Amino acid sequence: MRFRTTLATGLAAVTALALAGCTGGAAPAGDAGPVDTDGELSGTVQFQTWSLKNEKFTPYFEKLIAAFEDEHPDVTIDWIDQPGDGYQDKILSQANSNTLPDVLNLPPDVAFPLVKAGKLLDLDKAAPDLEDKYNEGAWDAYSEFGVEGTYGLPWYLGSDESWWNMAQLGEYGLTEADLPTTTDAWLDLAKKVAADSDGKVKLVSSMPGVDTFVSADIEIMDDDGAFVFNTPEAVEIVQKYADAYKAGAMPPESLTGSYGGNAEMYLQEKVAYSTGGSGFAGDLRTKAPTLLENTVATPRPGTPPLFVQGVNVAADSKNKPAALAFAEYVTNQENQVEFVKLAVGFAPGTAEGADAVVDSMGADLDPAQAQAMKVMFDAIPEAKATPFQWTGGMTDYLNQQMALAIRGDAPAKDTLDKIVKYANDNRIDN
Repeated sequence: MRFRTTLATGLAAVTALALAGCTGGAAPAGDAGPVDTDGELSGTVQFQTWSLKNEKFTPYFEKLIAAFEDEHPDVTIDWIDQPGDGYQDKILSQANSNTLPDVLNLPPDVAFPLVKAGKLLDLDKAAPDLEDKYNEGAWDAYSEFGVEGTYGLPWYLGSDESWWNMAQLGEYGLTEADLPTTTDAWLDLAKKVAADSDGKVKLVSSMPGVDTFVSADIEIMDDDGAFVFNTPEAVEIVQKYADAYKAGAMPPESLTGSYGGNAEMYLQEKVAYSTGGSGFAGDLRTKAPTLLENTVATPRPGTPPLFVQGVNVAADSKNKPAALAFAEYVTNQENQVEFVKLAVGFAPGTAEGADAVVDSMGADLDPAQAQAMKVMFDAIPEAKATPFQWTGGMTDYLNQQMALAIRGDAPAKDTLDKIVKYANDNRIDN
């Protein structure tokens, strides 16, 4: 199952204005407050998922819903599922027509315009005791919308890790114990290996992005929501990429439109390093089993990235007690563990539970897949999400400008200043 984080945020921004216009631009819903889920629950709850009604996941949801209805016999869960394509359009259309389901599955970027329009329940007020039950970084991803409150329960999570071709690196005396743990150390190693191998072994296969700066613990946005990552530390990183490129540590096509992705370059053994989720082990097993035998997975240097899916409750739900109770049920540790046992390679969004997944699945998994999952799960508690305000259009502009800096055609400081200015001029939350 592919992680779904690349929706058309430009359209979301346009539609967000229409939503805000309907609500006077206010964010919090007016009657937000504690919701009692301990009493007798009754009525119908409409539950909407995103492209999960299929042969793989339908039996899981049918069992989940039946168990909840057994516990609450006066409650009926009406499960609907929307196709992957056009999901954001559908959500915004539902919000504009006041037909949002009671409980729905939204990543932070799709949730944002609904939060700004007061369409999602503030869980800090509805259930203030929930926060400690969930992964901290994922909880924060639903709490940083420029308004007070938290508007989603973390459900299933993903992250990237590092993949190293030890057959190539071993020729130059490197062992697993020598692999770097910081962005600076990785870029320094890339230059050294390029020099030692006369450019034969390359360890940099993509340009720096916002996730690179997140990994280096550089502040991306300030408290006012402005992008501020044009710092001396970021300039130094961009310059190190440029130095690595000049040293022959980076394939030229990674700066051009012919770039097919660092994972593809790794599979072709054009580079000896790649980033990718734990599911990359399966790709290697299928496409390059010999390469897999010589591959080691480690945490990404620095702070690992976090990809988030969540479960949200509509602020206008006519049955908030049952809706919130069901949202908590879907995302409790036991049910999340069972879900990610099907969604192999993802982690539960709870504060704990990752070890239970590995323990319960270890014997049935390919050893490389099991090891990759353990690496990712160990990193998840410290992972941070890229701000949802960073859009695809901003990434395109960053790549255009960054290519100039890495080729040495523009100063790193000027490049970052341009990128940050463009991002602030095109903020979706203004």
